[in-house]
Amino acid sequence: MNIIIVGCGKVGYTLADQLCAEGHDITVVDNNPAKVAAVTDNMDVIGLVGNGISHQVLLDAGAADADLFIAVTGDDEKNLLSCMIAKRTGNCQTIARVRDPLYNKEIEFLKKNFDLAMIVNPEMASAAEIARIFQFPSAISVDSFAKGHADLLSFKIPIDSKMDGLVLKELHSTIGSHVLVCTVERDDDVFIPNGSFIFHGGDIVSIVAERKNAVAFFDAMGIMKRTVKNAMLAGGSKVAFYLARELVDAGIHTTIIEKDMARCEELCDLIPKATIINGDATDQALLREEGIATIQGFAALTGIDEENILLSLYANQVSDENTKTVTKIGRISFQNVINKMNLGSIIYPRDITAESILRHVRSQAGSMNSCNVENLYKLANNKAEALEFNVSEGSPITGKTLAQLHLKPNTLLCAIYRDGKVILPNGSDTVHPGDSVLVVIAGYRVNDIKDIMEG
Repeated sequence: MNIIIVGCGKVGYTLADQLCAEGHDITVVDNNPAKVAAVTDNMDVIGLVGNGISHQVLLDAGAADADLFIAVTGDDEKNLLSCMIAKRTGNCQTIARVRDPLYNKEIEFLKKNFDLAMIVNPEMASAAEIARIFQFPSAISVDSFAKGHADLLSFKIPIDSKMDGLVLKELHSTIGSHVLVCTVERDDDVFIPNGSFIFHGGDIVSIVAERKNAVAFFDAMGIMKRTVKNAMLAGGSKVAFYLARELVDAGIHTTIIEKDMARCEELCDLIPKATIINGDATDQALLREEGIATIQGFAALTGIDEENILLSLYANQVSDENTKTVTKIGRISFQNVINKMNLGSIIYPRDITAESILRHVRSQAGSMNSCNVENLYKLANNKAEALEFNVSEGSPITGKTLAQLHLKPNTLLCAIYRDGKVILPNGSDTVHPGDSVLVVIAGYRVNDIKDIMEG
């Protein structure tokens, strides 16, 4: 696909990187020459310095012939206007980043009247992910599929736990719960394990399960953490606003610590049920006074990554061992180092946004074939993917048992969703037209489910 990205900030850079790696032709546009150079120096993309709302600039970027136009500058209004001009220039599909809570209740109106294929809001998507984690704090990450009937959960195996040293084929008889292991991340390696795989303490494991079975699984392992009933949010950012709104609506007592008085007053008006504290979240005395030692959920959401890292490390040091911590990271640098630190669950808003747009791009590519990508999740530090497909009539994976399908190496068909039921399949199960299926792959990419088969 020919794709134009306006805005070369953190999200634009990540999008260009991932979409370029998928073989698309990318052109990036930004007013800042240094930002354009940062992209073009590291990727095989075309860069153009200019204003993304200029009709001539968009013509020069190839908007007349583009398949997809993505506007992810820091200005919502500029993104919307840029998409409208691009749409009228060439009739491509358009995606805009819109973050201001002011527009949150007008998303459908904006999509319809600006003729947008999609609106992305990194802060709101990040807040939704943190809320899911607080609801299931035993996991590092929680993603839903099968219309919310099942979850894809990642967790770290505790040293000397029941799972440490266990052989995969003995998991069900030992734990006694119905889950399916998808991936295992160990150091810098990722595995889609077979029955002889031996788990080690410290491994990060991804499983598929219905919620009730996931609860039973973590309980049997002895690492089931209580659902968060109260939470402290460090920083009054947009992510904190969206998250606090979700938490208070779910009956979770929520405290936000924000040092800017004007922002505190604004948050008090926007979320009257939350407790808003005017103060510096890096002040240890203030954190202790507000009860960090007994808090059940803590999220470091300031605009400074280094502060967030230190805050989460401190929260883990002084709070109860069952406290769930979440750390927001905005920059790309040192991701491998950060992921190995004791920061609880780590949220990268730019990656969440890129993932949702990548899902749309894969879906468009798959729509020309037999199946559409319904959901896409990155696993194991982007070394593996979980994709949910809607299976159409005539798909080559139908009509045969899974044992008869010749799947590519590092491929696992994890779940089948049919008639409101989730099936964790074995070799004798078959896929029917109309099913949704979850597939985990490593080492290659797919747009259509037929791509998982050999030959």
